[in-house]
Order: sequence, then structure tokens, then C-alpha cells
Amino acid sequence: MMVTFISQCEKNALKKTRRVLDAFANRIGDNTWQTLITEDGLLTVKKMLKQTASKSTAVSCHWIRSRARSQLLWVVGNRLKFNEQGIVPVNSTRRNLLASDIENDWHYLPLIKALAGLSALLHDWGKATTLFQDKLNPSSQHRFKGDPIRHEWISLLLLHAFIHTTDADTDEQWLSRLSEADIDESRLKQFIQADTAKPLNALPPIAKLVAWLIVSHHRLPLPDKDLCTDYKTESAASLDIMLARISKEWGYQNRYDEQDYEKRLKSCFRFPNGLLSNSKPWLQQVKKWSARLLQQQTQVQQCLTDGSYRLVLNHARLCLMLGDHFYSSQQADQKWQDTTGLYANTDRATNTLKQKLDEHLVGVARCALNTAHLLPAFEQEPPVAEDIHSLRKPSPKPYQWQDKAVDKITTWRYAIDKQAKQKYGFFTVNMASTGCGKTFANAKVMRALSGDSKSLRFILALGLRTLTLQTGDEYRERVGLDNSELAVLIGSRAVMELHQQRKAELDEKNVEHTGSSSQETLLDEEIDFDCAIPEQGLSTVLTCNRDKQFLYAPVLACTIDHLMAATETKRGGCYILPTLRLMSSDLVIDEIDDFTGDDLIAIGRLIHLAGMLGRKVMISSATIPPFMAEGYFKAYRDGWQLYCKTRSASSVIGCAWIDEFSTQVTSNCVAELPAAINQYRQEHDAFITKRIAKLKQQPAKRKADISACQAIIEQHQGQSNQQQTVIESKQLAYFNVIAQSALQKHLQHHVHDINTQLNVSFGVVRVANISPCVALTQYLLAKEWPLDTEVRVMAYHSQQVLLLRSIQEQHLDKVLKRKEAENEPPQALSDPVIRQHLAAIAAQSNAIRNVLFILVATPVEEVGRDHDFDWAVIEPSSYRSIIQLAGRVKRHREGEVTTANIALLQYNWKGIRDNHLERARVFNRPGYEDICSLETHDLNCLINTLDIAERLDAIPRIHKPVQLTADYMRHVSRCGSLIELEHIATWSWLSNYKMQGEGAQTSPATLQGWLNQHWFLTALAQQLTPFRHSEPSIKVFLVFDNDQNTSRFCEKNEEGYADDRENILNIQRIALAPQARSRLWLVRDYDRACAEFADKSLDSQQPLSQRRVSLRYGELNFPHNEKQQYAYNDQLGLVKL
Repeated sequence: MMVTFISQCEKNALKKTRRVLDAFANRIGDNTWQTLITEDGLLTVKKMLKQTASKSTAVSCHWIRSRARSQLLWVVGNRLKFNEQGIVPVNSTRRNLLASDIENDWHYLPLIKALAGLSALLHDWGKATTLFQDKLNPSSQHRFKGDPIRHEWISLLLLHAFIHTTDADTDEQWLSRLSEADIDESRLKQFIQADTAKPLNALPPIAKLVAWLIVSHHRLPLPDKDLCTDYKTESAASLDIMLARISKEWGYQNRYDEQDYEKRLKSCFRFPNGLLSNSKPWLQQVKKWSARLLQQQTQVQQCLTDGSYRLVLNHARLCLMLGDHFYSSQQADQKWQDTTGLYANTDRATNTLKQKLDEHLVGVARCALNTAHLLPAFEQEPPVAEDIHSLRKPSPKPYQWQDKAVDKITTWRYAIDKQAKQKYGFFTVNMASTGCGKTFANAKVMRALSGDSKSLRFILALGLRTLTLQTGDEYRERVGLDNSELAVLIGSRAVMELHQQRKAELDEKNVEHTGSSSQETLLDEEIDFDCAIPEQGLSTVLTCNRDKQFLYAPVLACTIDHLMAATETKRGGCYILPTLRLMSSDLVIDEIDDFTGDDLIAIGRLIHLAGMLGRKVMISSATIPPFMAEGYFKAYRDGWQLYCKTRSASSVIGCAWIDEFSTQVTSNCVAELPAAINQYRQEHDAFITKRIAKLKQQPAKRKADISACQAIIEQHQGQSNQQQTVIESKQLAYFNVIAQSALQKHLQHHVHDINTQLNVSFGVVRVANISPCVALTQYLLAKEWPLDTEVRVMAYHSQQVLLLRSIQEQHLDKVLKRKEAENEPPQALSDPVIRQHLAAIAAQSNAIRNVLFILVATPVEEVGRDHDFDWAVIEPSSYRSIIQLAGRVKRHREGEVTTANIALLQYNWKGIRDNHLERARVFNRPGYEDICSLETHDLNCLINTLDIAERLDAIPRIHKPVQLTADYMRHVSRCGSLIELEHIATWSWLSNYKMQGEGAQTSPATLQGWLNQHWFLTALAQQLTPFRHSEPSIKVFLVFDNDQNTSRFCEKNEEGYADDRENILNIQRIALAPQARSRLWLVRDYDRACAEFADKSLDSQQPLSQRRVSLRYGELNFPHNEKQQYAYNDQLGLVKL
């Protein structure tokens, strides 16, 4: 391609640009270049220009398409030097836009600055104690587990003491005294008491806010775990009620040893070196910012009245903690004049005293104020991805719905902008079906919703690492985003390396105890991103390049866990980066239907924060239930209302519903909450009605029948159900039903291999838990099959060594990518592993006519894998699990089926095993029966069998049954169907708005409690409804031992060395019989895989030994019980015995 480069660079940027462009193109003018170049070469030029770009850089690239036409491809640097076609202006006019114009929209910015400034100056006041100073002393031999009372609580008590020594009833009294530097240390020391139970209670308004900022600057208040459940029935209707509860027992004392506690307690209230009143620099700043805060009394009263103080506190705490993190990471100011003899922290590298206490407080205040000053600009100025031609081009015919969605949104925006130029909210639901290009559509829609409708800056959050990596690949390949525009973050460098087959070293660093919790990194994970970082703005207060990448990448694709820290962090500064990122990025949560229970409530907290920060939100999944869409809209609306109270923004929220059939866009601008929710509910129902009508016109690709299990129950009636022999007998009978169902489905749904004349099918058996998964795999491997039938079986679950699971998934992704036409042979039949199996089976016996490739999988197969099976046998946990797994049957192939290709087991395994137990709940873990019990566990009664025989799809999940009114759901005791149970569960988590009387949603364990009460001042919500709650697990590595020439399970110690733990963890190796081994679908050998990986690395810059490979990719996480025995085999993974 022929391209022309035009440079409008200034100053030093001109030299740098010329150096790059002269290496690739011919200079045909002072600042013009032209050349023939490949697409890859042009990407290299763009990348090199970005790496050296500054504020003075401006380079455009034009593609010469023909004699009469050129096309602007991209601009690096200052786009204002060119118009939309890349033309340089011959003249220009200038208007002076002061930074204050941006800041003026931040009505509460002066208050945020004043709160951050004064709280920063007081946040570590409590480090002046004898105890803390002795702890910092490098010569001290004492290494206690924790301070009897934490320094931030002492800081709070000092503030409380100061206010009460001034006899202040109002903020004016104590702030006036402080602004005059009238600090009487002797009175403070007399007044401060260890037994001040509730120092946050009965303070003047401003004092409450400052006090909470001080006490929460390391951790949010949280009572002991044993006491948290006591608050499940409580409410916190006001700021005063909430603050009155907080005492030192909420995380601010350490009573590991009662005798030691009493002995050291007194030194927490001794201040031999005083309380900084002899530090002139500190006093000067205290006087300044207490006077400034005094001037904000009107703003304080206003934000306390309308509730917007929630956002003010959020910003002030963020500035305070980021300032603390940044300044704590800096070296001590050598020019600081020490007048106190007090220190704030130590240097972890040299184990010497570092920053003086007054220096630290003044420095943190300066950094906090600098951060607050930068927030308005940061909200608008971070880099965006522009010139994305793939998003501008019309979509191919099957995907033209994407362009129609963009057109509808653009039309709505134009109409709204004509009415008023104020910023508005936007909440989108994308329910396009699988395979319709939903991921690509999300990028197009977010571009249409951007400020200029032409650029991209958003976060794409997904539930799984695999989905995140796949989406990152798709955005690079289809959208055309390169590494300077797209960052991918999944939380595991090893997984990313295996995905990309890259060789790089792990970076494992431990944060030592240095007297400053603020020296930890904000982000622990590696990011796949390569772009120049701005040298100004918030970049100046971030110490780690990784943090800057997370913040500045135009498009961030990440596992949602990295964003959840914004609302889920109970202690430390891990919430800072995701919150800052959300301030400048819209949010897309893809496959949101993958979550249930507490995870849904936690995601509601994130969506509320996005609305509170003024961002647009999209939730995306083909199977979003009505109560999920409604509940998240309400969370977003509540957040947006708070944003509007602090800014010049419109209360209008644009609501879009998108699928492959149509797009619906409306304005929700109703002031009253019930009416706004009713409007949204009606519009959502109208969209779903149209969608269902269209879905019913589609060919039925999946049909289901139910495999009878009643005989197993009847056969074991009256037997002792506690005996192991009875349980084993039940399990064998249950497994036999599964095997017969698989064989029946194979006979109805298979393909014919011409080379061997064998009937071949690829099927999946879904089981709920890992132990039955492995047991069923062993059963199928050992079973006597009919003479004309042979099987190849594989177990697939989460407790497998990372490298072996990666090999397994790579094979499955390749073999099960079924996109052949109706009469075409599957691509899988040409795979070497499959061909080898078929050839061996054909040679084994002429009688064999049927070959079943069976994947026995836990719910890991339900999401994140783009697999396409011929049939499935499903152990049901919920209707959702049935639909998710059914989506892997005939996933990409078209055409209606005439017979059922999915078998649903009449009972799940727990239903068989626990059938004798009255009122047993078996559709749980996974499932929804923890919320409400079912009338029966017989699937014949829980699902409409006539409907699934005609069509198995998500319609029941996206359509709410008529009888499910709020009153009905509040009083129902037992559910009659799986789908009713799921709708009621989703409603109880997200859409139950009752705020008074019995069943009121006011506790920290509810979403409405978080939205409308004052629990956000504590970490109770995060403790009671945590995101990704699971049993505590341990991480082991299967490490190759060079001396024994075999691998052993090890744990890494603090130094990073591997300690053999295989026997201690009760792990024993199990072997497979020769017949079972011959029936394996994919034979894997861990030691050989490590050796092969090591051999491949010899050609790289960083060759790895077999042991190093095993230390990096031999990871396995599992919940460990020391009383439990475990078994391991390379083919089966790790399983409880």
C-alpha cells in the first residue's frame, strides 16, 4: 500500500518523528513522507511513533487508495492539528478555555480538597505514640503480632479529644481553634482515653466526615467475623446511626494475647516527643486547611442533606489513600528540618528510619491535594482508541443488526442533544444470541456512545480468564486494536503465557512489614499492553508502570475480579486503581448471566459505583432474566442520581435493549423511583415479548427428553442409605443410566467417517461436582460396552494441573470447533489424535460400528468454551445450568433436529443419594434451592416436558411467569418448577425493594441495603455477600525433581523455593488399568509435557529447564482438608477419595 505521512510536530517531537519516519519512508518535503509499505510495517511505524509521542507530536497517515482518492488511516498525537479528513488548517482561531471551566462542573471539588487536605494532615497523628516509635526503631528486638490499638484509631481519638477539649458543639468552634494552631498538648494527653467507646458518635457534621476518613485510610470498619452475622437484620438509615456503631472492636485493636495486650496498651497513650505542635510546616498546613474546610460549611450541609456526601467521601478517601501510597513510596526529604524526633515509616530495603512524621503528613497532604486537583482533568483526558476502520465499516449481511443498533442509539443521542447539552446516563442490555457477533457489537455500541461518537475508551469485564483471553484475541483480530490500544488483564501470567505461548519470567515480590501499609503495590498482576504513558496528570502520582498501563489503556479487557476491587476491597489500596479507571471509562460486563447469588449482589455494587462516577453501563448475555436487568438498572439509576447532585448533568437515563432482531431505545427521566422502575419494567417486557416471538420462529436446534431414574430409588427403597455399599450401588445404577442415555443419543446423532466406515459422535456428560465427574469417567473407561461400540473418554474439571489443562483445552478447542455444513465431514475427523483413534478401533475389530468420544465435565464446560457437541447428557442443577450446557450442543451448525439431542436425568445425583431425607435440598451448590425449597426433585414435575421435547432454549429464563408478583414471591414457601425458583432467587437478590416491615431489605447483606442505607461506610456488605466466595484453598505446584526424575506436589515457601508436601497433603497417586488407559480420549504425561516445553524454550532468549517449567506451569489450586485423602492421576486430575 502507498501511504503519505504528514508531520505537524513542534519542538523536540519534530526531531524524534523525523528519526522514525526517515527509517521507513522517503522524505518528499520538509515534513512529508511517502512510501510503499505492508500493513505490518505500517503498524510498526505507528507503534514507534506512539512510543516517542509527547504533547508536541502530531502525525497523520493517509492511504493513497487511487488517483482520485486518499483515506486518513490514523493520527498519532495531537488530533487538533488536523480535521476529520486529516486536512491541515490554513488558519485558526483560539478560545481561552481555562482549567477552571472543567473544575466548575465539580461543584464539590473545594470540599473534596479541604476534606482530603485536613484528613491527610491528621491521618497518622496517632503514630506519635511510644509504642509506634519503638516499633519503628531498627534496633528494637520486639516483633509483636500487632499493635494493641492501631495508629489510625489513636489518630481518631486525638481528633475526638481535641474537639472535646474545645467544648465544641459546632464545626466552627473546633475548626476555628485549629485554624489558629491552638493545640494544647497537655490537655490532649489528659483527655485522650483508651476507654472512649464510640468516638465517632455525637460529633459535629464536618468532624464526622474527617474522622471517618482518618479511621478508614487503611481499612474500612468491620467487626469480628463472629459478630458480622448479627447485622443481617439491622438497618443503618442515617450517617449518625452508622457511625455510632463503630468502636475499636471494628478492626482497630489486636487482642491476640490478653496479657500482652494489657501490658502494651499504656504505651499507645504516651507521647514523650509531643504531638507535632512544635512543627511549623505541619502547623502552617493545618491552619490553612482547617480554615478552608471552615469555609465549606454550606456545602457540607447541602451534601449531607441530599446524600451526595457519599460521592464526596469516595473521592476524598481515594485522594487521601493515593497520596499516602505515593508519598510513602518516596525517599525521605533530606532537607526536612526535624523538630519533633518522630518518624512515620522505615525503608524496607535498608531497614532504617525513613520519613519524619510531620514530613510525611505534609507530604501526603500535598500529594492528596494534587490528586484531587487532577481528578476533573483525568475524567476527560485519558487516551482513547481512534481511527478504528473496522467499526466504521458496515457489518456483513448476517450482522447488519449491529449497524441498526448503532443507528438507533445515534438517532436517540441527536434528539437528546437538541433538547439540552447536559451529560446523560445510559444503561444498555445486549441480549443477542450466541454466534451473532455480540462481542463485536459491544465495541460498535460503545463507540457510538462515546463523547465524540468516534472513539473508544471502555472496560470489558468478563467472568473467566479464558473468555477474557479469547475476547482480547477477537478485539485484536476483528476490531483491529493493537497492543497500544488494548490491554488484557487476567490475573495469571502463567495462563496468559500458555495462551500466547510466550516465554517470560514470573516476578514474585513480597511486601515486608515496614511500618507503612501504604507501600504495597496497587496492582499485582501482569498486563498485556504496550503504549507510551502520559508524563503528566495522575501518571505523576502512580509509582508503578503496571498501574499506569491499567489506568491509561484505551480499551481494557479484564476478568471482572480486577474491577470488583473498586467496591469489594476491605483493607488496603487495591480499590484505588479500578475506581480511577471507572471514573474515565464506560463499563461493559459480558456474559453477566454466568454469576449467581452473592456475586450478583457484589456486581450490583460495582454498577452503582459506575453510575455514581457518571459512566455508561452495558450488561451483555443472551439469557439475562428480567429481574436481573431491572435490578441492575435500579442500581445504576441510584448511582446516577448521586452523580447528578454533584454535577451539572441531566437526570435522563437512556435505556437500550439490543438483540439480533431489533433495537429499542427510550428515555427514563421519571423523578419518582417506583414510577421509573415501572416504566423500565414495562419497556423491558415489551422488548422480551418481541424477542420471544422471533426466537420461536427459529429452527429448533436442540430438543430434550428425560432419562428415567425412578427405578434406582425404588430398587433401594427400605435399605440403609447411610451404608457405603448402598451409596455405591446407587451410584453404579445412576452411572449406567448415563451410559445408556449417551449411547442412545449417539445412535440418533452421529456422523459417518468414510475412511473407516465408523459412526462417530462427540458428546458431553455434565455432572455437578468433581468427585462424581472422576468416578463417572473411571466407570465409563471400565464399562463393558456392546460389541459394536467403543468409547474414548476424558474428564474435564478445574482441579487439574495448569499445563495439562491447557493442553486439554487446546485440543478440545481445535476438535470441537464445528462449523461444517450439514453434509460436510467434521473438521475433527481430520485431527491427528482422532484419526489415530479411529484407525486403531477399525483395526481392532470389524464388528465395531459406533465410536463415542465422551467428555465428562463439571460446570467449567458451561461457560467460556466455544465447543460444539453432537449430543449431551445433563445432570441438572438448575434450569440455567441446563441452558448453559445445551448451548454447547450444535452450537455453530444450522438446521433443525428431528429427535432429542439432549438427555436430562430425572434426578441429579444428590436427589438419588439423599432421596430418603425429608425436605433435602439437592438443587444447590451449584443451584438455587438455598433460596427456596422445591416441592419435588423429579425433573418430570419441575420442567415442562412437552415444551423441551419441541424446543430447549432460554425463553423460560428471559420471560417472567405471570404469577410472579412481588407479593407472591415474598410469601412463597416452596416452588413448583426450576424456572420459578430461579426467577424468585434473582428477584430476592436484586429486585426486592421492600424497605419497611418484615423482610425489609435494609441489612448490609442486601443490594438495597448497600444502595439506600449507610453500610458503605463499613466493610460489612463485602463480608456478608463477598464476590467469588469459596472455601479456603491452597496453591500447590507439581514440581519436577531432577534427582528422582519424577514430579512431586510442592508448596512454595516464603523465599519462593519448593517444599515437597505430597505426603503431608495426603495425596496419593493412582494408576489406570491397561483397558481404561486404552480408552482415553487424550493421553497426557506431565513430565513429558514439561520436557517438551523446556526443549521449545531453548531457542528463546530465556531458555527454561524442565524444573523451571514445572515451577511455572505446574500450578493447581484446591480446597484442602487435612483429614481428607486425595488421589491424583495425570488423566483424571486431583480428586477427594
